[in-house]
Amino acid sequence: MKKLIYVGCAVAAIASITSCRVVRPGEIGIKQTLGKMHGGSRQPGSVAFFPFTTKVIKINTRTVQSFQTLPLPTKEGLSVNAEISLLYHIRPEEASNVYQKFGTNYQEVIVLSNFRATAREISARYYAKELYATARQNVEKAITDELRAHIEQHGFVIDAVLLKDIVLPPQIMQSIESKVQAEQDALKMEFVIDKQKKEAERMRIEAEGIKAAQDILSQSINEKILEYNRIKMYEGLMKSGNSKVIITDGKTPLFNTLNSDVNEKNEKK
Repeated sequence: MKKLIYVGCAVAAIASITSCRVVRPGEIGIKQTLGKMHGGSRQPGSVAFFPFTTKVIKINTRTVQSFQTLPLPTKEGLSVNAEISLLYHIRPEEASNVYQKFGTNYQEVIVLSNFRATAREISARYYAKELYATARQNVEKAITDELRAHIEQHGFVIDAVLLKDIVLPPQIMQSIESKVQAEQDALKMEFVIDKQKKEAERMRIEAEGIKAAQDILSQSINEKILEYNRIKMYEGLMKSGNSKVIITDGKTPLFNTLNSDVNEKNEKK
């Protein structure tokens, strides 16, 4: 009799412990009794149930990141490896419907299967070099929009699609590198040509300045100025202590200066 009491107490204790589950923040609890949904969704907190006939299924409603490495086709028929992250979550009010339609393996059944197919469909619209360099944001947006159209009506919210890395075939990488090098060489040549043009312009301006100065100087010289300069030169010659022999045609003097010491020596002789 005592054994039966002990067994009954043990069963009651186990039942009391296992008849309560805690639904944490970011989760929704769903009661299932004998295979049927019971009482709708449960918000975070403790949920009491009879463990022999009922179970509480917890559905995560937090944002989930799924990282995928996918071989993607391109517009020119190549295949590139892409590292893509998908961020999504379940709408809390749709958690029960998600479980009933897709079970607890909903991520693989509905989310990732559509994600892979959509990523391949969108990548086939672009060339490999566009996926690698210029069209990443466009590809991310296109995948996001297309995936939303496929699965959001089932209770999912697509937060973001992030195209993290693209691994191109070696021949495409070499082609891209050659193109980049050619563009750099073209930019360098444009710089050199522009520099030479500026130098030629500088020399032209300098030559024009010299010519303008010469024109001004030639225009400013006349007979009166030349006559004045001849008179000043004669005055300078007269004030000099050396002997001079001046030969002139009346306009331009040609003169020879004799040192006074040499003249004195000649006089003594």
